[in-house]
Amino acid sequence: MIVEKKMNIIITGASGFVGTNIRRYLASYGITSIYSLSREQLNDHEEILTDIFTSQRVNVVVHLAAKVHDVKKVVPTDQFLHVNYGLTKKIFNIFHNSNAQKFIFLSSVKASAEVLDGKLFEDADAIPITDYGKSKLLAEQYILSQVIPEDKRVYILRPCMIHGPGNKGNLNLLYKIVLKRIPWILSSFENKRSFCSIDNLMFIIKEIIERKDVPSGIYNISDDEPISTNELICLIAQSQNRKPRFWNIPKWCIKFISALGDKLQLPLNSERLEKLTSSYVVSNAKIKTAIGKPLPVSSREGLLKTFKSFNS
Repeated sequence: MIVEKKMNIIITGASGFVGTNIRRYLASYGITSIYSLSREQLNDHEEILTDIFTSQRVNVVVHLAAKVHDVKKVVPTDQFLHVNYGLTKKIFNIFHNSNAQKFIFLSSVKASAEVLDGKLFEDADAIPITDYGKSKLLAEQYILSQVIPEDKRVYILRPCMIHGPGNKGNLNLLYKIVLKRIPWILSSFENKRSFCSIDNLMFIIKEIIERKDVPSGIYNISDDEPISTNELICLIAQSQNRKPRFWNIPKWCIKFISALGDKLQLPLNSERLEKLTSSYVVSNAKIKTAIGKPLPVSSREGLLKTFKSFNS
């Protein structure tokens, strides 16, 4: 393994959850020559990025800045295109014309598929559904359409749901259910979902930054073991020093209630039921083979760490 010792790194979207954690993580390993740029800075002042490339010897670009999921479905399509595609294209072009050696783009598994029938691998046909996924795929396609010089490396990382202390997200909804001692009524459904601990994501990004032997390409990023929603409820209860509460209601009854929810705008509707009970299993075999090292945190360890942080 060949390791790069000294380098200057640009991180876009550095004030976000992933960016903040990566800056701290790299600093803990002595990598402190980091230029942090927010999405707003990049949108309004393209010359900032160009000036840094020309005035400093930039080695690595970690592009995290993005327009994330639109849970309330109110964000216009062009906003996703402007940020996730347009901004990525602009930053990649500057990188491509510079002396920097590595470009790391944080995409998403949603650029490949929203619904799965089996395990997701990198070579699966990309069929994104949401504006978020479509805009990420367009950015990927632009990057892959460019001729990359032999002295450069380009990495497209597709993480599944990222979690960790400080980022509650959708997992916080489940946490509150257990906290309020509300029984889990969907225990009759069996599913498996992949998650991505921020610790494992940071480890992978650091390996790519430091090493010269990781090939360019698209990589799915996930923890090793998929977890069922029932297992999530148990881990949340464990983090609260409680016993999980399950009600084994028949599937047909739950589906009937969700159908009513579609008409009466109840908390449980068909779309939410699908998200809570469907499977989404992601293969991380390609990135683990490329790195040749085990991931530092198991799925359960990472999730338990996240849930325990919700207590504070």
